[in-house]
Amino acid sequence: MSEDLRKWLAKVDELGELRRINNADWNLEIGALTALNARRRNCPALLFDRIIGYPEGLRVLTGSTSSPKLVGLTLNVGMGYDDLELIEVIRGKLPEWEASWSRYQPREVKTGTVFENVKTGKEVDLFAFPVPKYNELDGGRYIGTADAVITRDPDDGWVNVGTYRMMVHDKNTSGILIVPGQHSRVHIQKYHEKGQACPIAVSIGHHPLVFRVASLEVPAGIEYNFMGAILEEPVDVIIEEITGLPIPADSEIVLAGSCPPGNFRNEGPFGEWTGYYASGVEPAPVIDIERIYYRNNPVLLGSPPNKAPCDASYFGVLLRSAMLHNDLERMGIPDVKGVWISEVAGRQFITVSIRQRYAGHAKQAALLATQSRVGSNMGRYVIVTDEDIDPTNIQDVLWALCTRSDPVQDIDIIRNCRSNSLDPVIRKPSKAYFNSRAIIDACKPYEWKDEFPAEIRISPELADRVKSKWKDIL
Repeated sequence: MSEDLRKWLAKVDELGELRRINNADWNLEIGALTALNARRRNCPALLFDRIIGYPEGLRVLTGSTSSPKLVGLTLNVGMGYDDLELIEVIRGKLPEWEASWSRYQPREVKTGTVFENVKTGKEVDLFAFPVPKYNELDGGRYIGTADAVITRDPDDGWVNVGTYRMMVHDKNTSGILIVPGQHSRVHIQKYHEKGQACPIAVSIGHHPLVFRVASLEVPAGIEYNFMGAILEEPVDVIIEEITGLPIPADSEIVLAGSCPPGNFRNEGPFGEWTGYYASGVEPAPVIDIERIYYRNNPVLLGSPPNKAPCDASYFGVLLRSAMLHNDLERMGIPDVKGVWISEVAGRQFITVSIRQRYAGHAKQAALLATQSRVGSNMGRYVIVTDEDIDPTNIQDVLWALCTRSDPVQDIDIIRNCRSNSLDPVIRKPSKAYFNSRAIIDACKPYEWKDEFPAEIRISPELADRVKSKWKDIL
């Protein structure tokens, strides 16, 4: 594709959305700066250079999609939107992308910029790159936080591109943690059941779109196609020699190797998107790195999770909110006015705003949201409100919750739903990761909603008049 990370960085710089930081330490300082930066709304991307202990030119990028402008640029949908406007734009684009992905098969090329440098065998050294230790209690340095892990199904031949955390063990091995049910975990298990090592290639520096699509719940095996549909051109890939896997031709850094059966080492702990070190230290598969490809002056892309809002949270909120809104409409829920998957708790706190059309409308929307492709994994709460409530405004949502719902009448619990090892309320280790879901109807009671007490409001006309008259105060 004509777009790569370097061109994206040039556009971000031109927009004034890039901050260059020199002389930060890979040990905790990059992580702390990234976390503190992400706690500001509309924060810039951070490009770290001259990292302590490393020569100039070996760089780390974080905050790549932490503002509406950066997300609009990355998704090729334009800029100048607020949160709900951006969700609406993405909602409109999703059907277009889904309808056109089959036209954007990845395009095989013979070479690319990622081949500017090649290290093989004893030359392989993961510590040659400024891999950060992001958080103080992390078990090591994490080379994979915004990665694209590429595997192939040994039976059907389809390729998956997914994002999974990777901790460096030593110069040529890395751990990889993949929760049950993820496609690459299934691929690895299939190879291991055959007594074979699973070939794996990992891109750890690329256009942010590669990472973001790899981390989304898109249909199996279409990640490259989906990227192409968004950019409106095929993704250029090279068939990597050792693994036989298609790697992005313009990646900054690609690791190639395999995951052998029976080779596990302790991985973790690692600060996760829940804001906790919930998964602890557990044995995880090991990747033996046999070759590294990288560009001159490579950029390692990072997106460390943390207590939200964090580097990893904003983009996921927008995309998943848009996906869930469209899914609810596809499942037949009428008059959905807004969906917001709170950045405070990720997919664990979902608000759906509807215009009530019939008795049971709110509960139907809540039940379907809990078991949708977006809401089914490790969800927690779904709140349904009337259309006058802005789902992105937590104060409005809590006001509706406290004034329009009755705990006995309006809260239901669903048990034995899907969770995973990152869930902090599940005691570890566990043989089965289940959790429960609370669905809360925070709409006005349908039977007498038209008789509900009138709300205190300031009319738009009065608000405009007062703001104009006392603009020096307001």
